[in-house]
Amino acid sequence: MHSIIVGTAGHIDHGKSSLVQALTGKDPDRLPEEKRRGITIDLGFADLDLGDVRVGFVDVPGHERFVKNMLAGVHGIDAVALVIAADEGVMPQTREHFDICRLLNVRQGLIVITKTDLVEDELLSLVRGEAEELVAGSFLEGAATALVSARTGAGLEELRAVLRQIALDVPPRSLDLVTRLPIDRSFTMKGFGAVVTGTLVSGEISEGDDLELLPAGLRVRARGVQVHGASVRRAQSGQRTAVNLAGVDIVDLQRGMVLAESGRLRPTQIIDVELSVLPGAARAIRTRSRVRVHIGSAEVLARVRVLNTRGEIPPGETDFAQIRLETPVIALHDERFIVRSYSPPETIAGGLVLDPFATKHRGKELARTHERLRALMNPDRAEKLATFVAASGEQGLRLNDIAARTGWKDEVLAKAAHKAEQQAAIIEADGVFLAKETFAGLSRATVEEVKLHHQRQPLSRGLPRETVRERHFAHAAAEVFRAVLTQCEKDGTLVTEKDLVRAREHSLELSDADAQLREKISGIYRQAGLAAPSLDQALQDAGVSAAQRTHARKILQLLIDNGNLVRVQGDMFFDRGALDQLQVLLRGYAAAHEPERLIDVTAFKDLAGVSRKYAIPLLEYLDRERITRRAGDKRIVL
Repeated sequence: MHSIIVGTAGHIDHGKSSLVQALTGKDPDRLPEEKRRGITIDLGFADLDLGDVRVGFVDVPGHERFVKNMLAGVHGIDAVALVIAADEGVMPQTREHFDICRLLNVRQGLIVITKTDLVEDELLSLVRGEAEELVAGSFLEGAATALVSARTGAGLEELRAVLRQIALDVPPRSLDLVTRLPIDRSFTMKGFGAVVTGTLVSGEISEGDDLELLPAGLRVRARGVQVHGASVRRAQSGQRTAVNLAGVDIVDLQRGMVLAESGRLRPTQIIDVELSVLPGAARAIRTRSRVRVHIGSAEVLARVRVLNTRGEIPPGETDFAQIRLETPVIALHDERFIVRSYSPPETIAGGLVLDPFATKHRGKELARTHERLRALMNPDRAEKLATFVAASGEQGLRLNDIAARTGWKDEVLAKAAHKAEQQAAIIEADGVFLAKETFAGLSRATVEEVKLHHQRQPLSRGLPRETVRERHFAHAAAEVFRAVLTQCEKDGTLVTEKDLVRAREHSLELSDADAQLREKISGIYRQAGLAAPSLDQALQDAGVSAAQRTHARKILQLLIDNGNLVRVQGDMFFDRGALDQLQVLLRGYAAAHEPERLIDVTAFKDLAGVSRKYAIPLLEYLDRERITRRAGDKRIVL
């Protein structure tokens, strides 16, 4: 069965609730105070079965004091019934409700003139003309107009027929978005526990689903699901849905929360938007204006920063702005919202969320910011994805980061990412997406850094990987760093050796003097064997003056890099050949002492022919190399 949600809109006491009750047989006013005062204070709900279609009504309060309640329910509607009483005509809340529907980009609806039994035909004709004048140039221009009386029942059958046709004409909701239910009501049912209701704006909710309450981040389970008061196994987008939740107390629930798939969406407090100020607004929206933002079923206070040189958006104009919310909300790209003035609360603007995870902008970046926001208004999803990725800079984005911004399902994300890659707009680095230009810039910077290192230190084999990462990838994911090095190796510009990075063409060409010094130092340690001299003594024996010490250490590092020398402790170095011979002696000793294979410090000193000064550092080195393992005051030869 095809289902739609119709929201009522109109001034107080124009017969919205009576109309819904006359159509459905159900009174949408549920609060005792509503029945006592005869006015709608909070949202009311009812449904109408028309055979092949089902219409869910969201009945909203018409009093100006309760417009915020109206906004909590009108966000998820497919069509609007603009209700105008024949005995009063268009009134202030008629206009405000209609403005809200236009700002929320409602595309379907009808005009319902109620209380027709109270007026003569001439006045009825005037009210009808007034209604047509109100909607001229809008989505309701040329829409059906129903003349009804809830008291006598006149026109109700014709209205049902119009509603049925609207339901058939409303396009189906997109299947590309993840589950999201903005909560407009929460309560406790005896024997069941916490229940939340709302319009399921996208996705599905099935009994047993694991869900998340946002922005609080509470994990819950759908114990039961109802649609229009009847238990179902699954609710689908576009339906008024009640969910019995397990894992949460009623005190933790409130209007404005969102029930969503676990781990998919994230709260935000800074959003970039396109903002349209109503022509009839009392004043312009200026930078630093404090406003009330209604998004989904939430109402939050916020400050506006207008993203133009004037610092304001006059009535009747549209421009880009950044909204900084005082409390976190769930906001998605392409989502509509309403802005009301702080005091007195009046509807003054509405807009479209472009970047729900924006960062603060500097004034000199306005042109670039406008270019990015215009790109986000392009309907092509691949371009939107590429724009989000480009804005992330060196940090890059994963698919789940883009999902949190857009609410797109996995298959939609994958398709958009594949297309953006084919268009050479983005590059994937082991699950992290970067703009092609950003990736290329990181690659160039890495190659230049390594080449500069070679120029500064020609005797160095290369630049430590960690140094490269700290200088150019401090804000990038580890996957990006690895991908850049891999690509540079594929391009033939860099070579990675253990923990060093060098230019492929780099080679160590020593001068005759340096080559002789290298052989002197190497020969000193080779001749010393395991009774190695201190570094100062070795350099002195090699004839190195105090002024040459720094350069000599670079020659020493070459011997270490080539494996000729091994640093055992501090400035204590040993010839590799001597250490290899020590391992042969150790294994021979262990074989003669099977099965224990134990050796103490005294035996080791005798075996190596060294004093305790060398024995302890050598044993600790052998432990680190896993040639021996300490066992009390002895070692096991492994």
